[in-house]
This record gives sequence, structure tokens and C-alpha cells, in this order.
Amino acid sequence: LERIYDPSDKPPCRGCSSNLVEPYIKCAECGPSPFLLCLQCFTRGFEFKKHESDHKYEIMTSDFPVLEPGWTAQEEMAVLEAVMDCGFGNWLDVAYQMRTKSKEECEAHYMKNFINNPLFSSTLLNLRQIEEARTAVTAIPFKPTDDPPRPTFDSLLSRDMAGYMPARADFMEEFDNYAEWDLKDIDFVDDDSDLLHALKIAVVDIYHSRLKERGRRKKIIRDHGLINLRKFQILEHRYPKEVQDLYDAMRRFARVVGPIEHDKFIESHALEFELRREIGRLQEYRRAGIQSFCSAKVYERVKHVREDERRKRTMLVDVLQYIQDGRACQQWLSKQADSLPFPLLPPLPLFLSWSQVRSAPPLNLTGLPGTEKLNDREKELCQVVRLVPGAYLEYKQALLNECRRQGGLRLAQARALIKIDVNKTRKIYDFLIKEGYINKA
Repeated sequence: LERIYDPSDKPPCRGCSSNLVEPYIKCAECGPSPFLLCLQCFTRGFEFKKHESDHKYEIMTSDFPVLEPGWTAQEEMAVLEAVMDCGFGNWLDVAYQMRTKSKEECEAHYMKNFINNPLFSSTLLNLRQIEEARTAVTAIPFKPTDDPPRPTFDSLLSRDMAGYMPARADFMEEFDNYAEWDLKDIDFVDDDSDLLHALKIAVVDIYHSRLKERGRRKKIIRDHGLINLRKFQILEHRYPKEVQDLYDAMRRFARVVGPIEHDKFIESHALEFELRREIGRLQEYRRAGIQSFCSAKVYERVKHVREDERRKRTMLVDVLQYIQDGRACQQWLSKQADSLPFPLLPPLPLFLSWSQVRSAPPLNLTGLPGTEKLNDREKELCQVVRLVPGAYLEYKQALLNECRRQGGLRLAQARALIKIDVNKTRKIYDFLIKEGYINKA
């Protein structure tokens, strides 16, 4: 009998394509790929291509002890797999997965043969020493690189790099930039008194401590990759909101630990957050009675549809609630106009598409709050651009205040100030310029 140590890594039976169960037969003459047969096909004399029933054969099994009597090779592999699946120390689950050994037997056998075994411990020690020798700190060979960037002073690239000059490996403006001013008038002469000499020495020591602080800050910036702040912010924003809050809270401790340890800490908490969120999602599926991922996809699709319908119903209820009260309706329309990229129209246009709204006839201002505060030309403007009077008055007042503050107003500033359709903003801006309410910057 040929005894092997890994009976699980084998192809199926060549005769019936079933999974092989020990013992099984291996042809000793066919190769190089193993020709394996189950006992049933072997007893029937199965032949295939070059394989004949009278070939020499070997009986494959792992039912034999390896490390100690009473533990077969198959059980040795089973206990190793169980420890990998259940975790070291969880001997109750390990024994439950093995089903042939008790909790105490699994723990005693594993500790004796895989933890406290001198053969294995010396092998692990040698591997650790080889790894440490391979990763030992050695001189890094110099390799020529491209010419470093040389951004001009006060350029966009220079501001993004916080004034860092790669060609000099230094900053244009240092931390505590005027520390040298305290030394520019110090001169050590022979006729200084002891007190004055000690005072000058103390000033020099203080300057050295400031230099050390400057070097420490430079090292933190280089080690953590903070020179290009924009790239650092982009990397930070890839985390969820909860992890970003943790990132902000732990940023002050980055100077204490190294960059790799800090990144590992953040990544581990990001992974923990993802796992907790996934566990919560699976628990939600279980509470809903879902038992397959296919059903979960349908559940998520229906859930999104249900949430959209709930938001639409909530908006419709708000419209019906405030439409009877003119003052409340004006406040609600102003609130919606601030939160949407275009002004919210009366209830009927809510159910139209944006293209239909743009091609709709002039807006009827009858009964809308704020109409009495408009002159004829302003009413005509609101009808043409389909803007409710309350929203127009707020936009007009905001543009007037900004124009008075800056002494003039450009179209780009007006578009940044009121977040509505750019074509409507231009019409309002041109109208206010023409009527003399505001003037161009």
C-alpha cells in the first residue's frame, strides 16, 4: 500500500467520474498524469485508451498513523483544516468538525505535535531567521531618476505641494521661519561676562531645539506623504463617512506612530466598519426571511422602489398641507428652492419632466405669494422664466446685497450665489442690470 499525505487533492474516478473515496486504485503504468479508479470500476476491469485491466496498480489510502498511534493521516489533515476554519483555541468547534475526536484529544494532540514539537519549532525558527536576514536593513542602491519637478513660485502646483521644492528636498517657507532672527545679532567676544556668555549659549540652545522641531515636522510630512495635500485628501475621501470621522480624530496621533502602522490602524477599522455593515445587512435579510442572495437582490430592488415612493408621497403631503396657507406655502417653496438645482413650481408641474417644464407656457402668477410686491416688468420676467415670486424676491435681495458688498457683480458670481438653472440666472442678472438694480464689476 502506498501511503500519501494529501488524499483530498486528487481528480475524480476515470471510469464513473465520481469522487474517489479511500481506498482507491492508481495505475502504476499509465502516466504522467495519475490514472485513478474507484474500487467498483477496478473490479469491473475498466479500460480506457492505453490503460488495460492487467496493468500493475497501487492501492491508495491514508488510513495509517503519522505522528502518533491512534491518529491517522486523514485525521491529521482534518484537525489542521478544523483549526484553520475555527481558529486556534476553539477546541469545541474543532472537535465538532472532526467528529472522530473529543475536545481534550484535539487540544492535547495539536499542542503536543504542532506547537511544542521541537522539530517544528526549530523549523519555524530557521524560517524566521531566514526572513529576518532577507529583510535586514541594508544600504539602498542609488538609481537615476527623472528630473524632479520645479514649480514656479506661487503657481498652482507649488501651492498644492505646500511650497515644497523637490530639487532641494526642502520647503520654500520653513516652520518657525524666523527662528534665525534671534541669532543674527549674537556675537561671542572675549570680554563677555559669564552671565552674558551663558545667556548667549541659552539662546543658541533654544535655536537648536527649534531646528529639531522643524526637522521633526519635515520628517512627519515626508513619511506620511502630506506634501501633496490634494492627493492626500482624495485618498482620505475614499473611506465611508464614519471612517473619515475616525481618520480626523486619529490624525493627531499619526506623529506618534509610523506611517505604515497608522495606515494599518485606519485600514483595519475601515475593514471592521465594512464587516459590521455587511453583518447588519445580512441580519436584515434574515429578519425579512430571505435565504438566498438571489432573493436578496430582489429585496434590495423592491426596497429602493419603496423608499422612492415614500419620498414622493411625503413631498405630495407637504404640498397638500401648505398649499392652503399662503405664508406657509411661501416658506416651503423657498426651502425647496434652496435645496434643489431649480426652483420648485406649483403642485401641477411637480409631475412633469424637466423638458416639459422648460417648454411650458408662461407661469400664471394669480394667487401666488409675493406677487403684489412685483412691478409689471418683474411679473413679466417671472412669467417668462417660470419663477415663483417668493423665490425671485429672495434671489434679487441676495444679488443686491452681494453687489453692495463688492461694489459690482459678475455673472459668474451670480451663478455661484443662486443655485438654479444657469439660463434663468442669466435672465435675472441681465434684467437687474438693465433696470439699474445692480451694476457690473
